[in-house]
Amino acid sequence: MPENGKTANSWFYGISLLFLAAVIYFLSRELYWAAAFPVVIGVILMALFAMDKVLLLIAFCTPLAIVLNDKSSGPAISVPTEPLLFGVLLLTVFKLVYQGGFDRKILFHPVSVAVLFMVFWKVITSITSTMPVVSLKHLLSQMWFIIPFFYLGTQLFRETINIRRFVWMYSASLVIVIAYTLYSHAEQGWTQEAAHWVMYPFYNDHTAYAAAIALFIPVIFAFTRLEDISTREKTLAAMMLLVLIIAIVLSYTRAAWISLIVALLAFIVYYFRIRFWTVFISGVTVVTLFLTFQGDILMKLEKNRQDSATDINKHLQSISNISTDASNLERINRWNSAFRMWDQHPFFGWGPGTYQFNYAPFQKSDEMTIISTNAGNRGNAHSEYIGPLAESGVIGMASMILLVITTLYSATMVYSRTKDRQLRILMLGVLLGLITYFVHGTLNNFLDTDKLSVPFWAFMAMLVSLDVYHHRNEKASVAP
Repeated sequence: MPENGKTANSWFYGISLLFLAAVIYFLSRELYWAAAFPVVIGVILMALFAMDKVLLLIAFCTPLAIVLNDKSSGPAISVPTEPLLFGVLLLTVFKLVYQGGFDRKILFHPVSVAVLFMVFWKVITSITSTMPVVSLKHLLSQMWFIIPFFYLGTQLFRETINIRRFVWMYSASLVIVIAYTLYSHAEQGWTQEAAHWVMYPFYNDHTAYAAAIALFIPVIFAFTRLEDISTREKTLAAMMLLVLIIAIVLSYTRAAWISLIVALLAFIVYYFRIRFWTVFISGVTVVTLFLTFQGDILMKLEKNRQDSATDINKHLQSISNISTDASNLERINRWNSAFRMWDQHPFFGWGPGTYQFNYAPFQKSDEMTIISTNAGNRGNAHSEYIGPLAESGVIGMASMILLVITTLYSATMVYSRTKDRQLRILMLGVLLGLITYFVHGTLNNFLDTDKLSVPFWAFMAMLVSLDVYHHRNEKASVAP
């Protein structure tokens, strides 16, 4: 054997023995976390040489991630997802600094511009925040969602097969959670009360769990309609779709049901190519009628005393109960508190991530419910639109609305103009998934958690990637 080969072998065996000795030492001292060393090293190597696989690994881990909230060890963290995301963020920043450049077509896409504007305003309002440390931590956590799964995601999804891989990785893991949830629910006798917590510890409650399921139902349905995938994959998609529908029905989550109804209406609009002005005039008519008869409508709502129930019809009726349903009343309490906070700091807001620490004094005793708290430990503003209004002012709310509008506009333009049927189906499936969250976001907010942020920003990246790398290439190929 050549001398350099012997030297290489010596280094290999020497490092291996040293590593093995270190692991044995740590384990003998009952420091069992040392057993994770090989996995950590493997992930680091994968991140250096196969970032796409790391992103897909994170997608699989996300539904199964568990939040560690031991105050003795620091702030809450979702393991293993958030440590992986933080590592990807650092590596991405390092590569951008030393290698430079990013695809300008992505950076200047309307959706990307809207994302950059949102991030820019979060930076500004983190500086002006009433609690700068809290806001900067919030900003950092947002960056480890947006950079890996939106910006890197656009490069991952340049190959459409990676869109399917991402959906399958997240969905496969989600099915494991669903199986665990249904088993736990069955043990509790399928009661509605149990439906609120049987998905713990994977999801904190049924609302986030159902929001994730609703997000994936349209795109899984789209898989059943694609022509360029195998019969086996279509069959698997149909079976997955059935599981997701059963799970969302048994979640008893009204917001998720509403979001799917709106997505179905949007599907009808796109499928039958109903003109924009028809939809716009219909929307204006509905709003006008509501404003005209809002007094009568509110009186009718106040008479509705149907609380949430096991019976689906009664459960749906409880959606409009603003008299006795604690969940609905608590949302109104949080929203009113947010508006009062905004009234004090209308332009810059109180700072990103600070709502839960500041809203308690803005509650009114006659609006508080049996589930109200002054501790800031039961959720946020319950809205992706009203929350930013309190935390980042009117521009913060406008930045979220702008993101929604640019997403809908960009996807609609691609859907209406592309000649590729497969691209149209895939684009519509992803868009309808996002629409479920846009609607759900009026009643809940989960973009500060990995459970929803990972698929949300990934779906955004899918739309941008399909537009930039597939639709525009399609136009270029048919140009004279």
